[in-house]
Amino acid sequence: MEFLSSLFEPIVEIFRVLMGAFYSVTEVTGFPNYGVAIILMTVCVRGCLYPLSKKQIMSMKAMQEIQPKLKEIQNRYKKDPTMMQQKMAELYQESGVNPLAGCLPLLVQMPILMGVYYALYGFEYQGDPGFLWLTSLSEVDATYILPLLSALTTYLVQKQTTMTSGQENQQMKMMMYIMPIFIGYISINFPSGLVLYWVSMNICQMVQQWYMFRNQDDAVSEKAKKGDA
Repeated sequence: MEFLSSLFEPIVEIFRVLMGAFYSVTEVTGFPNYGVAIILMTVCVRGCLYPLSKKQIMSMKAMQEIQPKLKEIQNRYKKDPTMMQQKMAELYQESGVNPLAGCLPLLVQMPILMGVYYALYGFEYQGDPGFLWLTSLSEVDATYILPLLSALTTYLVQKQTTMTSGQENQQMKMMMYIMPIFIGYISINFPSGLVLYWVSMNICQMVQQWYMFRNQDDAVSEKAKKGDA
């Protein structure tokens, strides 16, 4: 933990400064609160990462759409690996799909998300006024409401991602249940401020993914109406 924290220290310091800046914003409005500052910073971070998130999701969806053709090529040329790679490369080129496109945005996002994590994990809340039912953002949530919300929102994000990207297999179904339970469990021992960030980030991601595919959902609904007619 200490090694990773020191590795991301420059980014951590940036987000600690941002936390102070967003807290100053709440002070200007007359309602100084670190909980609100965390939410504002999360919305800002997710907004900046939206282009990368969209590229990642769209790449996942594109890869899923060509999966039947990929499987056909793998079955047809399973005895000729060289030809198989050639045909797969041709399919990627024809479809305009880059198999690495989904990984690169994630690699870019990781330092930023880790920076926010470590910035909030050791953040010193001056006065620590708490937030809503929370008496302290630097302490765990004794009511377990935030850990439950972290598990629930993680599940909803994964389910939404599966539905919008079209990716659904046995492994993903298992992760859809295992990951939320794991996140909820570790959230029990995390400072409330950090868990609040995680919940806020999940909600932002759900809104972003809805926004990405809103036209697609409208098109499906319109097609269904025409079919009924």
